[in-house]
Amino acid sequence: MAFNVGYTNLPLKGSRIARTGQEPTVSWLLFGLLHLIDAYAELNANETVLKFPTVLTMPHNKTVPQVKGDFLLGNLSQMIANPFQALCDWQRDYGDLVSFRLATRQFYLFSHPKLIEQALIKQRDVFVKIYNPDKPTGLALILGQGLITSQGDLWQRQRRLMQGVFQRSNITSLLPQIATAGNNMLDRWRQLGGGAQVNLSSEMTKLTLEVITQTMFSTSVLDKIERIAPSLDTLLRYAAKTIVSPLTLPLYVPTPANRKFREALGIIDDVIYGIIEQRRKTSSAQNDLLDMLLKARDDSSGEKMTDRQIRDEVITIFSAGHETTANLLSWTLYLLARHPDVLAKLHEELDGLLQGKIPNAEDLQQLVYARAILNESMRLRPPAGILLRKVNKDTEVDGYFLKAGRPAIFSIFNLHHHAEFWPQSEQFDPQRFLIPENRRFSFMPFGTGERSCIASHFALLEAQLLLSMIVQRCDLQLLDKDEVEVEMAVTLRPKGGIPVRIKWR
Repeated sequence: MAFNVGYTNLPLKGSRIARTGQEPTVSWLLFGLLHLIDAYAELNANETVLKFPTVLTMPHNKTVPQVKGDFLLGNLSQMIANPFQALCDWQRDYGDLVSFRLATRQFYLFSHPKLIEQALIKQRDVFVKIYNPDKPTGLALILGQGLITSQGDLWQRQRRLMQGVFQRSNITSLLPQIATAGNNMLDRWRQLGGGAQVNLSSEMTKLTLEVITQTMFSTSVLDKIERIAPSLDTLLRYAAKTIVSPLTLPLYVPTPANRKFREALGIIDDVIYGIIEQRRKTSSAQNDLLDMLLKARDDSSGEKMTDRQIRDEVITIFSAGHETTANLLSWTLYLLARHPDVLAKLHEELDGLLQGKIPNAEDLQQLVYARAILNESMRLRPPAGILLRKVNKDTEVDGYFLKAGRPAIFSIFNLHHHAEFWPQSEQFDPQRFLIPENRRFSFMPFGTGERSCIASHFALLEAQLLLSMIVQRCDLQLLDKDEVEVEMAVTLRPKGGIPVRIKWR
């Protein structure tokens, strides 16, 4: 069975992977060429590189279509120019399982629920997380061996440890702290005066950073926010760049981009280690995530976690826990501002049920339309546009032969815009989610299987509560009528932010 259902070009306009630092000099380009040759040799030694094929074949198996590209760099220029548009175009033009090449590195692209189920669920031991502690790339450069990037026994232990923190009963007890952070932001907006203008993306980043540090680590970082926010931005942009570019030089090479990354990582590490040190000096228990990490012991050795291990888990929650929710709230409020009919219906639900009060856990369960709006927002702009795995042994998926050692991209963005499952996929229509339907693999904003996001329930309750508070108090008017472009920086961000004017209700 082949999957070739496509859809029209997506209005992503000129979204770009943000570039950091200056343009490389000739010497850096020569060094980059040597690094590329080294990468080719390493990959070829592991039998992960094809010699510029047109199709991937094996006797008695179907061929995986190969995206046409340049002889030397393959499809690298398309990926750098507009990564998500490239993934969408390749799905439309070549089908739901394709192969593309970035210089010497060959990738697979999955864009259909059936294929994703076969790979991530039925063959989860074959499609594994990519992590090389000697040569980390992507998020591993920032997170080390945290829950998102770790594997094996370490991942199992950390997952069990953190599940207690994100149990439903524990999360609902955190709602008052989330509401306090929301009220503080709204009060600050009120002090700006009538008709004040703010960058919605920046405001949501500050808000969710405060929420995650207050709820998970019982501390505040508002006094450090002006250093933390741009540093995290630098780190995530750099991490995204290393995923798609084989010319990214090792961090020990003192390029402007590398120096900027190391400086930003130093700032974040200072904050994280400061939080850990401050807690170690405190005798009273806080019963939060940080307490659980400090008290945790290895089942076999009885040893506690090192500060480095704790740092990796703290920065994982610190980074991932605010970035995804900040983008979810930014995109949702943006979409509501562009669709006054949907906003009016949301006002009707909120005013009828809450009558101006802050919702509690029971109220949130009844805000069905608000939840549908968030789901539709995540469909259009998923918190993470892709999942990345590696094929660790030769295998077959739906009759296609896949070669060991190659990275596999599972496009959540393509899934969420697939015409077979989402009619008129570019329309913002929350009504879709008011109709009961099995969408296990066609809608997966937080991943799927055992590696799905452990904090998804927390993120949704947080977003639903904060959305309800903001929409009840004010309307946000877009200052720019042009459509906001999508930018890739691990997550899908609004490029350039979203400038709005605050109008109080």
